[in-house]
Amino acid sequence: MGESLASVGSKDKHLSDKKSIVELDLADVSASEESNLRRKFDVYLLPPLAFMYLCNALDKGNVGNAKTDGWDKDIHLVGNQYYLLVMIFYVPFCLFGTPISLLVKKYSAARVLPLMMIGFGSMSLFAGVARNFSQIFAIRFFLGIFESAMLPGVVFYLSTFYKRNELASRVGIFYAAASIAGAFSGLIAYGVFHIQSSRYHSWQYLFWIEGGGTVAFAIFALFWLPKSPSTWNKLSDREKAISRARILSDSSVSVDERLNIRDAFRPFKDPMYWLWALICLSFGVPLASVNNFLPQIVASLGYSTIKTNLFTVAPNIVGTVALLLLTFSSDYFRERSIHICIPLATAVTGFIILGSIDVLVHRHVAYFACFLLTCGAFAPSVLVSAWYSNNTPGESRRAVVAAVMVAIANSSGLISTNVFRAKDEPKYIPALATSAAFGGICLLLVGSTGIYMRVENRRRNKAQGVNITAADVETEALANGPKSPAFRYMY
Repeated sequence: MGESLASVGSKDKHLSDKKSIVELDLADVSASEESNLRRKFDVYLLPPLAFMYLCNALDKGNVGNAKTDGWDKDIHLVGNQYYLLVMIFYVPFCLFGTPISLLVKKYSAARVLPLMMIGFGSMSLFAGVARNFSQIFAIRFFLGIFESAMLPGVVFYLSTFYKRNELASRVGIFYAAASIAGAFSGLIAYGVFHIQSSRYHSWQYLFWIEGGGTVAFAIFALFWLPKSPSTWNKLSDREKAISRARILSDSSVSVDERLNIRDAFRPFKDPMYWLWALICLSFGVPLASVNNFLPQIVASLGYSTIKTNLFTVAPNIVGTVALLLLTFSSDYFRERSIHICIPLATAVTGFIILGSIDVLVHRHVAYFACFLLTCGAFAPSVLVSAWYSNNTPGESRRAVVAAVMVAIANSSGLISTNVFRAKDEPKYIPALATSAAFGGICLLLVGSTGIYMRVENRRRNKAQGVNITAADVETEALANGPKSPAFRYMY
């Protein structure tokens, strides 16, 4: 009935430790302490998360490489069936991202995402034995379910470890794995397609190698990733206190917040989030076009199967470097909108060039345009994710907002896959024009939103007789979001 003195003492100590964590002021933390903690996060979290997303991107896009080896003919695809297989992935990818992200908030990304990873790795293994359209159709559908929460889940997960001016660069490093996946997939395909076997096709080895590696790493990640800073056994009590103070200062209203589904959807009463939704929809079209069809775009230049896969490597590497430069610059200057407009304009230029020239006559110009596509398509996804996350201080709200926005961006894949049609091969003029148009619309939306945020911040400063920015306001005081008088947009 009663408790021992030791038990009571243990509870008192736990409450005392918890209280000390809550009350630690970031002003009492030295720069070296904060830097050492940030470095620990970088070392322990970013490499495994980046490799997880690399596997995610490889398993999603390996059908593009397999097609260059005759996979579509070997399983007897006809007409638009290949494009239907690419398209069907996006239906569950959009529908299941939000509910699975709620599970990520409730049970932690460190547990949910590795389990999802085992799922999509298994789908890649099954793709190696699929023999017809209906089998691969079912596999692609379940692949979309398992991969749907990866990006929003990781964006939310990292936002519980990093401050607002650190988030874009960290998500950029994570997302770089997806853009570099285009290079890796080309290199892997280049090597695997040299395998000579009388029993199995080369594309089967491609599916099995990538799927097997995914499942193996998922099991490792399940035991490696911490659920949260407050429960991570590699952090001392002081480091946990510093982490909590950092997040309350410049990321969240509260830490380890219980999931409240009704409150989590409250941000969508603000018109700004609908504007971000349009931005996500519009940048998603050029992004999906590059992610899904770059091998086909390069193949349209008239190269052989092996050279086509090899020549996708350089554009993806250059695009990854551009992504990292833009995200680190964005964090350094605490600025989002201009850093999003630059790559959008670059991608639009690339689509216009490819759509307006004879790619076989001007092959080198067309190949240069492929570099513009990768330099411009990857960065907006990361920077927009950081943008709306930075302006959503509540944890539950941020988890749901990220899930909904990524789902909307993913739905753009339905547009992209429906405009890349077999009858338009090899030039894909309607698809290139559509991608350029959506990129241009996004450019206008981002530019106008950035201008509005700057004007609104100046209006609030003038009304309150102060001169502050988002960096000067502790997020702990922003429970009501933009309705809080102290709120300033991070633009």
